[in-house]
Amino acid sequence: MENKSLKSKLVRYIDAGFPIIYINTFEEDKVDTIISEISNGKEVYEWNETNGYIAFETKTPMQEDCTLEQMLDQLKTRDLLDRKIIILKDIAPYLDEPKIVSKIKGIARIINQGADAAIMIVSSILVIPKDLEKFITILEMDYLGTDEIKTVIRNFIQDNAISQTIEEGLIEELASAFKGLTEFEIQNLLALSYADDGELTKKDLRLIFDQKQQMIKKAGILEMIPLKETVDDIGGLENLKEWFIRKAKVYKNMGKAKKYGVDMPKGVLIAGVPGCGKSLNAKAAANLFEVPLLRLDMGRLMGKYVGESEGNLRNAIALAEAIAPCVLWIDELEKAFAGIGGSGGGAEVTTRLFGNFLTWMQEKESPTFVVATANDITHLPPELLRKGRFDEIFYVGLPNSVEREKIFQIHIKKRRPQDLKNIEIKELVSKTDGFSGADIEGVVKDAVESAFADDKTNVRTKDIVDAIRNTHSLSEIMKEALDKMAKEYEKRKFKSASK
Repeated sequence: MENKSLKSKLVRYIDAGFPIIYINTFEEDKVDTIISEISNGKEVYEWNETNGYIAFETKTPMQEDCTLEQMLDQLKTRDLLDRKIIILKDIAPYLDEPKIVSKIKGIARIINQGADAAIMIVSSILVIPKDLEKFITILEMDYLGTDEIKTVIRNFIQDNAISQTIEEGLIEELASAFKGLTEFEIQNLLALSYADDGELTKKDLRLIFDQKQQMIKKAGILEMIPLKETVDDIGGLENLKEWFIRKAKVYKNMGKAKKYGVDMPKGVLIAGVPGCGKSLNAKAAANLFEVPLLRLDMGRLMGKYVGESEGNLRNAIALAEAIAPCVLWIDELEKAFAGIGGSGGGAEVTTRLFGNFLTWMQEKESPTFVVATANDITHLPPELLRKGRFDEIFYVGLPNSVEREKIFQIHIKKRRPQDLKNIEIKELVSKTDGFSGADIEGVVKDAVESAFADDKTNVRTKDIVDAIRNTHSLSEIMKEALDKMAKEYEKRKFKSASK
């Protein structure tokens, strides 16, 4: 398969004299094929850890036991460089060495001064030393599109002379499930599925899903969250739940909705009090949309090299978009973008990350639905709260009496369904004004545990009332902060999640 976007970019960048092109990918073989096709009469040489300095096309040694430093020493004049493409592989560990960085910088300068040459670093690890930052352009291998994946599947069926009739519908489903995997991974999974029972069937979709989980685990930035919670596990927040149900209808009928003229849903920002169901809503939304839930840990994005944090964000977004349709949950958004506009290296990186994230939110066309949650939006940059970033911003406050009743019912029913009818919920509601959903869950858990420890056959109203007496509510602990937040949300006219 051809990666047209990467191929055309490489041609343009080499013609324009870009000195160092960093191809950040795992698929070395595909990159080799593309480089062979675009070399345009130039001599291509390669250095890698296993074979040293070799001729790129034939993979034969140019020099026995040649170190990276020795190879770079042979390219230090324009005469030696002209009409050459130098491929460097396995060099991420060497980019910590000042001597190696200095030699690569020297070659980059000669190319900048007019030598008809290019250095290409091919690596799945992105490392950009500060001294090379100005010389490097980062390119990434695009994920295969649905049509390209279908071609891979059809070629596999043909190459393996599979006699089974495979309906177009199954090819469509497999192609959609394979999105986000490399061609190498797709070929391997097809071979594994076929070897398993001599057929390609719908049950192979499970294998693909498992592989995607592996892929997310290995990337280390995103986490796939198992879906247990539904909208029925949320006590109250009726406005927000109704909004999610309407969005789910669009999301599950994307083709029809687009034809009708409906825009692709972007996402929602849920702000407000800690422990009042913001995270629960992210999980319930993914369940409602019937798609995977990916959690983005912004803390893991930060890298020690120039451009590494931005590269991590790009990779996380590319992975989410490739796996889409999915829900991308960004928890505690205000912590991710604290320090924007400040001075110093850390603040500059955060500002760049924020700019990249904003651009993506504004321009994204993939079915990646973002659920961002924040405890305190006063620390969020105002640009993020403008129309067009999120479809809606909801404020979640402390639960009212009707919501507290539902929350008590949910948590008692979950643990002691047999006791629910004998517990005076109204009495519990009257004693828990200012309690958050998490406070109420904690009270029920404590009461059930105490009843068990005291060998009681049932959990009674009194057990839960005793637990309430021993609990300091969120409104007691955070009174000033909550009052300030409530005023802020009212001033900004955010939509209330509750009716």
